Amino acid sequence: MMSSLAARRLGAGVLIAAFVALAGCAAEGSALREVAVATGAPRPGGVEDPARPVAAEAGGSCDPRASLRPTDLGGRTIAKIRKRGRLIAGVSQNAYQVGFRDPATGQLAGFEIDLVREIARDLLGSPDRVQFVALGAADRVPSLASGRVDLVMRTMTMTCRDWQQVAFSTEYFSAAQRLLVPLGSPVASMADLTGAKVCAAAGSTSISNIAAHPGVIPVSAVEVIDCLILLQQRQVAAVSTSDILLAGLAAQDPTTVVVGPPIKRQPYGVAVAPAATDLVRFVNSVLERLRRDGTWQAAYRRWLSNLGPTPAPPPARYRP
Repeated sequence: MMSSLAARRLGAGVLIAAFVALAGCAAEGSALREVAVATGAPRPGGVEDPARPVAAEAGGSCDPRASLRPTDLGGRTIAKIRKRGRLIAGVSQNAYQVGFRDPATGQLAGFEIDLVREIARDLLGSPDRVQFVALGAADRVPSLASGRVDLVMRTMTMTCRDWQQVAFSTEYFSAAQRLLVPLGSPVASMADLTGAKVCAAAGSTSISNIAAHPGVIPVSAVEVIDCLILLQQRQVAAVSTSDILLAGLAAQDPTTVVVGPPIKRQPYGVAVAPAATDLVRFVNSVLERLRRDGTWQAAYRRWLSNLGPTPAPPPARYRP
């Protein structure tokens, strides 16, 4: 079931969206940068304003999209999962269209949820043999390190920095960080946000990318849906995260719109513990099947058609 906190967030978003529609469009010019906040305006828990610095992306010759070559052979990690009889997967339950609690069924649904079920199908013989664990963005790496989950499929950008803490599958979605702003806002790019506050999820690469723009003030929240509430309250001037997440926010609040060119490309991969190389290879074999038999494309059409025509799946890259 959806947590009471998640329900309050979604409910608050609906109520505040109605307020925003009445309040009218954002003022133009320099007034945009004066994000007025009513005294005592409520905020979701866990907001950091400004956000604390996030570690910069590591340099070097890493190709973050390159993973291990696929195989469906077993190994220690796969044997443990099969003995248990279920796959434990860290996902989102608050990202509409990607990983969310469907109010009609009470079940998790979305693009990433469909892909996790396909991994369970090939690994355990049934798409239903999955235990989903709802994670915040900042919980993804710690949950793998502690063994709380077997894998994480939660809009996690493949970076050289994170390769030092986890192992990634091949890329399963090519995202691009963009901006979500109120309808009528004059903002068209990050260059228009000098002196303004921009929100993203705590622990995400999006926070690092926001902070890299001089004069832009990064604000972090536990979940991206919390950023939408801050935008509706005019406590931030924009939300900046991947287009796949922004499309879901815009679908929930028609008083907002996704704008601007890509700020940074964000390849998504399935993350597992570094030592679980057999699971990485197995997941890569599943992703190869999904690209080949059209399952990936069907999931895209089902959940992400508002992003545009169905693209080809991201091609796999493998290490030598």
